[in-house]
Amino acid sequence: MIPILGATLPVFIGITIVLMGFTSWMTGQGLARGWKPMWQLLPYSLLLGCADRFLTWGLFNEEKSEILWLLSGYLIDTAIIITMTFLAYRFTQTSKMVSQYPWLYERSSPFGWREKR
Repeated sequence: MIPILGATLPVFIGITIVLMGFTSWMTGQGLARGWKPMWQLLPYSLLLGCADRFLTWGLFNEEKSEILWLLSGYLIDTAIIITMTFLAYRFTQTSKMVSQYPWLYERSSPFGWREKR
């Protein structure tokens, strides 16, 4: 077990990166598709961080209750979740702006657009 994460590396990759990464990506896409403001990413990501810690504790560390309350694990997991949610939001928002307003905007990067010249 990696003490700072409160989980082993395979558990961290499986739960945080794969499962919660997918969930946070879908959350970011859903918020962008609904034209929700970006600040709404934060409460959803914080809740996903709690779900991540609970799944890590409940599925793999049922005898060690301190794993559930490990602050460093929560902060690292939630930082990854916030990053994934933000990237999905910007990627989807960029796609929407470019596809819905092709006469006004063009893609400048996967996460940004600019006005056409």
